[in-house]
Amino acid sequence: MRTADVIIIGAGIIGAACARAYARQGLSVAVVEPAAVGGGATAASMGHLLVVDAEGSADEAEFALSRRSVRLWQDWLDESRDHAAQAEHQACGTLWVAADDEEMALAARKQAWLTARGLQAELLDAHALAQVEPMLRPGLAGALRVPGDARVYPPKVAQRWLEEARAELIRGEVVTLDGAGLRLADGRQLWGALVVLCAGLASQRWLPPGCLLPKKGQLAITQRHPDLVKHQLVELGYIKKAHLVDEDTVSFNVQPRPGGQLLIGSSRQVGREDRALDLPMLRQMLQCATGYLPGLAELSLLRCWTGIRPASADGQPLIGAHPTLPRVWLATGHEGLGITTSLASAELLAELSLAQAPTLDPQPFSPARFAA
Repeated sequence: MRTADVIIIGAGIIGAACARAYARQGLSVAVVEPAAVGGGATAASMGHLLVVDAEGSADEAEFALSRRSVRLWQDWLDESRDHAAQAEHQACGTLWVAADDEEMALAARKQAWLTARGLQAELLDAHALAQVEPMLRPGLAGALRVPGDARVYPPKVAQRWLEEARAELIRGEVVTLDGAGLRLADGRQLWGALVVLCAGLASQRWLPPGCLLPKKGQLAITQRHPDLVKHQLVELGYIKKAHLVDEDTVSFNVQPRPGGQLLIGSSRQVGREDRALDLPMLRQMLQCATGYLPGLAELSLLRCWTGIRPASADGQPLIGAHPTLPRVWLATGHEGLGITTSLASAELLAELSLAQAPTLDPQPFSPARFAA
């Protein structure tokens, strides 16, 4: 007997978004998850919602996916006054901080690129930057401000989307997957017309070798110190570092939280999937952060933790039909942009799997690119 029309493996932000998308198509949904809803990479993310600009043709697809998804996020927020509070939504905007004239020139190129596509973005010189974020160190060249960016608390959003989908939550670990059927570790068999694999790094068990790789990240959060920072603050080198597939990196990335805490990132350790704190890497990340925000050194840290981001080998997520398993569909490998792109990824996957005209070009995300 069919368990549900659609069985989704994974209750992170991507799985929850897919559950919502299929439910809106009138389909019944069951979600299989062995751990907490909104756990894993979802719980370890910063929850930054942003439109990514493109520096090359490969990035154009990522831009389209992020732009569409940000629109869908806004649509969801507009559906109910309660959604913003439930998501802990904060329209903080982003400041892409330029350390020198070279980075300021990059900020100008990004500003021109975004405004040419109808997005708000403005350049701030050193004086204007000091006015809006006085805690930043003196001597910075300026910044690019993108006021439309925001942040949310992803675990609460994932829970809310599963509730909206009226999804049946099935606790268990998938051990075998064969077409539209799967078996759990306790022996239960589940059946659906479609199976959607959104299990993050665990998805690699059912993928060709080399599709996904782990990127371990460290995060820290301070005690409450309200109003020290107003925007999400990110160094301009962040995006370039984020897509390096063979280097460990740290970047300046600080986010104000609604309760007055500051969330401090970020780091990436390629190929690492252990969850232990790496103290040298954490120290390097915090030193990077205090290099931009010296006052951070005076604040007390509440806790530090790690998360494992599932990254694809070429930097683009896998959204589409499984290359070998019939009736199995994939939405995984989003790395650091899973929160932003969750809704558009789910929309695209539902369209493809239900033979509907896709809103976006699906080709750059097709899992078939790894079939060989």
